[in-house]
Amino acid sequence: MSHPEKILVTGGCGFIGTNFVRYLFEEAGFDGLLVNVDKLTYSGNPKNLADLAAKAGEKHYRFEKLDITDQAAMAALFDRHGFDLVVHFAAESHVDRSIVGPGEFIQTNIVGTFSLLEAARQAKAKGRPCRFHHVSTDEVYGSLGPTGKFLETTPYDPRSPYSASKASSDHLVRAYAHTYGLDVTVSNCSNNYGPYQFPEKLIPLMICHMLEGKPLPVYGDGKNVRDWLYVRDHCDAVWAIACRGKSGETYNIGGESEWCNIELLRHLCDIVAARLGKPAGAFEPLITYVPDRPGHDRRYAIDCTRIKRELGWKQSVDFQHGLEKTVDWYLGNAAWIKDVQTGEYRAWITRNYADRT
Repeated sequence: MSHPEKILVTGGCGFIGTNFVRYLFEEAGFDGLLVNVDKLTYSGNPKNLADLAAKAGEKHYRFEKLDITDQAAMAALFDRHGFDLVVHFAAESHVDRSIVGPGEFIQTNIVGTFSLLEAARQAKAKGRPCRFHHVSTDEVYGSLGPTGKFLETTPYDPRSPYSASKASSDHLVRAYAHTYGLDVTVSNCSNNYGPYQFPEKLIPLMICHMLEGKPLPVYGDGKNVRDWLYVRDHCDAVWAIACRGKSGETYNIGGESEWCNIELLRHLCDIVAARLGKPAGAFEPLITYVPDRPGHDRRYAIDCTRIKRELGWKQSVDFQHGLEKTVDWYLGNAAWIKDVQTGEYRAWITRNYADRT
């Protein structure tokens, strides 16, 4: 499709959504209308985009505090704006939280996706079709051995409530394309890192713990392997797929940068120590091995040959540079960390958005 003029982004106040909205306005030259829908759960923070919202104005950027599981609200939103493109990021995404409380993952990731697909189906029936890009994860593929990589054709084998909920939503999207003729694309990405990531995920959590002198917990033997993708490279790939990807197709997005957790943590310790003027190894005594997470997948790795070949995408940020940029962002944004860790931004959201449903 040509570059869209009216875009719905779901979950645009979360980590990847925030970076995607910023990418569109700051790098992709988007000058249409972007509507950002976010429920503002614990990790959704509209402060992430406050400066951009002020600069863009309502002609180009609007925020709606809505729950994507509310079918009537989603249908009304589609009717009101006539979107050309939906980019669906909104999801509960933390594996540990899904193990403790899977219910929210079922509601947001499955029912929420269904609600959006219904709105898109109804819009198509009214003569206002849109492209629906669904953002998913490599975790739907299960776990790899010491060799091999996930392909777009790899059979699904989800191992956690989180990955099962994302697998379910992937299947729903493809089923709506087949049954109702919706214009859909799907992407499955590897682990993202970069600015604005809520400090429950590995890299920001460890940076924050180092700054506070807290233990650095490592699951099991620390040898679980992940492929790391800088978030702005992910945003670039999503935009390429949304604009130029083949309808009905899936594209894997990877960083092609595999690290086992313990080696990544040691490297991160070295970078933070150097930035703070501390000696090498200063944070290593804080590394603490803890019992492994239930069903912890051993290794993920993405083969992203297809998106490179067909759409000309490639990573622009190598892992060393990306990790240094990420550390620098967290070290330079102490107020943001304090906000999200102490709940001060939750109080701000309550004051500013309590009357929006």
